[in-house]
Amino acid sequence: MDISGGIPEDVFGRLAKIRERGVLRVVTDPYFAPQEFIDPDLSGQDQYVGADMKLARLIADRMGVDLEIIPMDFTLVLSSMSTGEYDLAISALSYTPGRASSMELSRGYYYSPVGSGAGLMIREEDLDAIRSIDDLSGKNLAVQRGSLQELMVAQNVTDYRKFRRLSSMQDVYEEVMSGRADAAGVDIESAKMYIENNPDCGLAILDGVEFLLDDQFQGDRIAGPKDDLELMYFVNGVINEVLDSGQYLEWFEEASDRAAELGL
Repeated sequence: MDISGGIPEDVFGRLAKIRERGVLRVVTDPYFAPQEFIDPDLSGQDQYVGADMKLARLIADRMGVDLEIIPMDFTLVLSSMSTGEYDLAISALSYTPGRASSMELSRGYYYSPVGSGAGLMIREEDLDAIRSIDDLSGKNLAVQRGSLQELMVAQNVTDYRKFRRLSSMQDVYEEVMSGRADAAGVDIESAKMYIENNPDCGLAILDGVEFLLDDQFQGDRIAGPKDDLELMYFVNGVINEVLDSGQYLEWFEEASDRAAELGL
């Protein structure tokens, strides 16, 4: 699809509705720095920042419409694509066959150098006691509800005391710090950044334990309503633009620096 002139005149379905409405409605869980987070020095729509939010604004700009960012719990971000109320979900989404069966997914636009998947976060004081998943027997686990990490930890860790599903990654980190959980399923890159930005948090990544997606499923994706292919063609056109220019990686670095300043 040629996106150079905005939304084409001959489209139908959701793209036509977006053009008529004049607003692109994007949902996100704004607690996953540096992709999406809240900048407390800003307000209104401007407070939603990060590399993904830059991408959302570019998509709206290329469409020639305004952007409305709607924050919500991550599980609602996923389920919102089935209601038809919102246009896109941009929230560092990984590809899974289950998600692909219920929503349209874009091409990958960000590939973590450590791969998409899950690792385990524990307290530094427990590094000698917890060395492998076998040491989690009788321990309490925490994950973000609806996340890829929830899926992969549930598939690979089967012997534990309790498996708690929480609404945000910040809640997951705090669960381990407080001692209410002994280990947490986390995105390795994001968790390492959190530890670096909060050197007194007392948390660590368990070395040698990684549950990674197959290469064919790597890369963060944008989600849209199922079978709305025109909309995803347009989105992929914008993604092609930022990949060709290297713009997304520049946004990622800028957002990482700001997240570090905020201790996220």
